[in-house]
Amino acid sequence: MDKAKIKQLSITANNIRKNALTAVHYAASGHPGGSLSIADLMSLLYFEVMNIDPKNPKNPDRDRFVLSKGHCAPALYGTLAERGYFPVDYVKTFRSASSFLQGHPDMKGVPGVDMSSGSLGQGISAACGMALAGKLDNKNYRVYTVLGDGECEEGQVWEAAMFAAHYKLDNLTAFVDFNGLQIDGDITKVMNPTPIDKKFEAFGWNVIVCDAHNFEELYNAINEAKTVKGKPTMVLMKSVKGKNVSFMENQASWHGTAPNAEQYAQAIAELDKINAELEGSC
Repeated sequence: MDKAKIKQLSITANNIRKNALTAVHYAASGHPGGSLSIADLMSLLYFEVMNIDPKNPKNPDRDRFVLSKGHCAPALYGTLAERGYFPVDYVKTFRSASSFLQGHPDMKGVPGVDMSSGSLGQGISAACGMALAGKLDNKNYRVYTVLGDGECEEGQVWEAAMFAAHYKLDNLTAFVDFNGLQIDGDITKVMNPTPIDKKFEAFGWNVIVCDAHNFEELYNAINEAKTVKGKPTMVLMKSVKGKNVSFMENQASWHGTAPNAEQYAQAIAELDKINAELEGSC
């Protein structure tokens, strides 16, 4: 991947972060920390990797995406808006009663959302069903899903992992956002799910470990997954909760807290500064 492409994806990722923060700020509720940590992946998937068309969001041959950690809907909405599924300004209506952008993804109301999610563990299960359907229908689409590391404390995640390996769902790629923090703090102190990579390997998955904020590593992991036959792939992404906003980074307190006006202004200013530096770079 060339430097120009990485620069553009980085700028897009920060725009997604800005959209997510705008949504949470205007709603005065939501989940910013984990939304910011997956923004780089969302940028890469929606602007480089996935076969999708905002003008035809229900194309039966499209790639599918399931946000298993559905509380991070601000990241998904921010991505869909940036990609052109609906106007960016709509993110300001997040969680309002009259808006289609509810607190968790809703496939019936939001163009571009392939599966309603929110109850942790259920998103990856739905993604498995989509992948199996693709196999049975001899379709070439791929299915991508993102889980939280804290979500891997859910038993249903491991039922889905067993299912995916059993049915050899090599058209499925799951990403675990491994930022080490959940709403109650350090995941290893709440209910330790580690080593997540070794557990998925034991369930019969191909596992890749990479930096969630390194586009080349992410891109290579996705491409490797496409070459693997007979088993699903899990990409363990080592990430930073609250990425690119100084006072949010690695702070569990920003898991589900909305920034006030002053904090919002500072966060947007920091992201704008990063983008300005990127735009001015060679």
